[in-house]
Amino acid sequence: MDLLNTLVDKGLRRELPTREEALAVLATSDDDVLDVVAAAGKVRRHWFGRRVKLNYLVNLKSGLCPEDCSYCSQRLGSSTGILKYTWLKPEQASQAAAAGLAGGAKRVCLVASGRGPTDRDVDRVAGTIKAIKEQNEGVEVCACLGLLSDGQAERLREAGADAYNHNLNTSESTYGDITTTHTYADRVDTVNKAHAAGLSACSGLIAGMGESDEDLVDVVFSLRALDPDSVPVNFLIPVEGTPLAAEWNLTPQRCLRILAMVRFVCPDIEVRIAGGREVHLRSMQPVALHLANSIFLGDYLTTEGQAGKADLEMIADAGFEVEGADQVTLPEHRVHAGGGCGSHAEAGCGSHEDAGCGSHEGGGVCGTAAAGAAAAAPAANEPRTDLVAVRRRGAGTDLAPNA
Repeated sequence: MDLLNTLVDKGLRRELPTREEALAVLATSDDDVLDVVAAAGKVRRHWFGRRVKLNYLVNLKSGLCPEDCSYCSQRLGSSTGILKYTWLKPEQASQAAAAGLAGGAKRVCLVASGRGPTDRDVDRVAGTIKAIKEQNEGVEVCACLGLLSDGQAERLREAGADAYNHNLNTSESTYGDITTTHTYADRVDTVNKAHAAGLSACSGLIAGMGESDEDLVDVVFSLRALDPDSVPVNFLIPVEGTPLAAEWNLTPQRCLRILAMVRFVCPDIEVRIAGGREVHLRSMQPVALHLANSIFLGDYLTTEGQAGKADLEMIADAGFEVEGADQVTLPEHRVHAGGGCGSHAEAGCGSHEDAGCGSHEGGGVCGTAAAGAAAAAPAANEPRTDLVAVRRRGAGTDLAPNA
């Protein structure tokens, strides 16, 4: 179709589509979804080949958050039954990170719940970054700690952080419906602080919160204007005990159209499938690799993800390859434009769960969730609560992580 040919041409030239073109991608039918994937896949392969970057989350501090983000299982007054613990010691965080790195991850995302870090918290994270980098040569570290105060981004950069994640999550016009304890402008300010400090900026969105197509296009165009190196795309996990627990609005085809739209608007930016891929894309996850060039490995912040071994098998079976530690994620022109990390000017964490960093909880089928699934195939569009399992292993526990 003419729309897709136009969008491919624009993507190869790094030209911004019109809002009408982006909306038209979201409005395509399920019958056309493979054509949409094929077109966006040409843009993805042009800039990123067949490489898939693996990222690994370490939840430094879980729960106990004073913010009221409606999507978040760590929010104020949450009754979700998630793990709750205060700051991990540097050696504990380093041990957790090592599991993900051994599984093939090249970036570790250090996440902490809360509105934002105190100066003492920044010192804690600085010690953790040092411990991880001393044990793992060449590792990239992204911090995801919430709203930053003046000077904190610079201190994280001096401590060795390569990137900072803070998601916009949804459009400016609907942000107040999702969160009331901070503003959309607060989030934009933190992304700008990370940029100004020389950190690689990562900022993304959450789809499936009841937003309109116009809201999705608005937030992606706003992200493009902020010029992050990485855009994580989260699909809402409707966790029981959160205000959005009843929002089961996504189908695999809808998720693919959203990812394609993001790729067309952000052709040469790292697009990551973050939280929720196991729950909403399900068996279509390998198809989504034709659109995104980055995923998380293993578990998320407070929910289980797909087994790390299954992630690696999925990538290989789909004809892709895991990006090596010696490979640069971004195209050369973006690295040289001063992404903040020199040869490592890439992603951030971006998984949406935690109110402070905007990191989405993610989740999916692994272990107990798979064992509890019904034997009969579920009906189309049926809520897949069987695929959501609270994390009970890894960071903050005595059990081995899933990586």
